[in-house]
Amino acid sequence: MQTSSAAIAGTDTVLPPVNRKKIIMRRFLANRLAVTGTVLVSCIALVCLLAPLLTSYDPLEMKVQDRLKPPGADHWFGTDEFGRDIFSRVVYGSRISMCVGFSVVLVTSALGLVFGLYSAYYRRLDNVLMRINDGLMAFPAILLAIAIMAALGPKMSNVIIALSVVYTPAVARAVRSAAITVREQTYIEAIRALGGKSWRIIWLHIAPNCLSPLIVQATFIFAYAVIIEASLSFLGAGTPPPEPSWGNILNDGRTLMKQAWWMTVFPGIAIMVTVLGLNLLGDGLRDLLDPHTNKAKK
Repeated sequence: MQTSSAAIAGTDTVLPPVNRKKIIMRRFLANRLAVTGTVLVSCIALVCLLAPLLTSYDPLEMKVQDRLKPPGADHWFGTDEFGRDIFSRVVYGSRISMCVGFSVVLVTSALGLVFGLYSAYYRRLDNVLMRINDGLMAFPAILLAIAIMAALGPKMSNVIIALSVVYTPAVARAVRSAAITVREQTYIEAIRALGGKSWRIIWLHIAPNCLSPLIVQATFIFAYAVIIEASLSFLGAGTPPPEPSWGNILNDGRTLMKQAWWMTVFPGIAIMVTVLGLNLLGDGLRDLLDPHTNKAKK
């Protein structure tokens, strides 16, 4: 019996350590939503980076003799009323849409994390910040963005500012909800009782536990930013022409839908694929990072 016990003890000591990275990767690859979303978003990102290599036409170059040509071997997506190549404009337009979306995600994530954490930790501050939050969230996102753009003027940097103002409250509320749950944990109370400084508790113990909902929220904010930027540009309040943006390409083709259907179809497909990829990625990450979902699957 002693020998068998020693043998069992020996086998326990030589068990290989759990490789956490392999487990996470295995779970990620098993999640079809996350994989599909990652592939679609990666393809859009590659199109943005390789735009000069993918196109042989200048997106701003006008050729009147080539105006309103249908899709063909020379112009894959056809041309607009000024003879500009639609494929080049859609490809270069992806840069503006993705740049706006990425910038909005960075700004809203940073501001939302700060406001959400401090609002959850300091209850007096919570009353002030959440009332401001409620006031901003009471307005529909597109209407609030249009109002801000009317005050600032049509410019890409102003679009980023407007969308950051619109979506920071949603991120702050998501972070606050997660932070309140962590703040009530026993170990946080123990650290506070031992004299731990507030800023250390917030940033070293509470903030890391709020990153999962923040990452998921960021993917959806990215998708919303792409849609709202295109909507603002379509209405003439976003990126000003002649710079190519999916929204102003749609606006150019709005009055020519019967003559040149390709002017609206191809930028519309680009918006649809981008938003679909971001939403699938967000849903996949939510399933991967939500402990309740993982327990249910087990």
